[in-house]
Amino acid sequence: MTVKREAIQPEAIQFSDSGAIPNSPLPLLLYRQVWSPPGGRSQSEDLARQIEDTFLENDWRGLWRNGVFPYHHYHSTSHEVLAVYSGWAVVLFGGEPGSQVEVSAGDVVVIPAGVGHKLIRASGDFSVIGGYPQGRSWDMCYGKPEERPAADRRIAEVPLPQTDPVTGPDGPLRALWTDNR
Repeated sequence: MTVKREAIQPEAIQFSDSGAIPNSPLPLLLYRQVWSPPGGRSQSEDLARQIEDTFLENDWRGLWRNGVFPYHHYHSTSHEVLAVYSGWAVVLFGGEPGSQVEVSAGDVVVIPAGVGHKLIRASGDFSVIGGYPQGRSWDMCYGKPEERPAADRRIAEVPLPQTDPVTGPDGPLRALWTDNR
């Protein structure tokens, strides 16, 4: 179960302001099958440790293990990475007019500050590891009218990450996000 670092190119998905969810001019980055899916519970744990080691090596910190909340939310103070280490899920990104994306073990999603996300459905064993560039502090916003325009100001101030969480300083994140800043 090693990371497939050669020729990793994420899919970039753009979301416009939904009214309730601000989203971002930066695209969400979806890396498919970065790691080979595990074959059982012990291999899922091995994959989780490998993901955590990769994120820490690339200075994405504040790591946690859990799932995705089943309600719309976004972060206005940090970008976020999610790596699936067990199971599968369908997640709605971008608020109500957004896109439902199926993710499964081995997939990684980098969510720009302001992009909404909500769990739609998942397998019983669905689990992710989340983290934040340079261990930035994160907040929770829910798409309530009173959250804006303060959330918009905070989102605009979030710096670009120094490294790609999967492939490090030479990875595709900085190039893709610098072009959209």
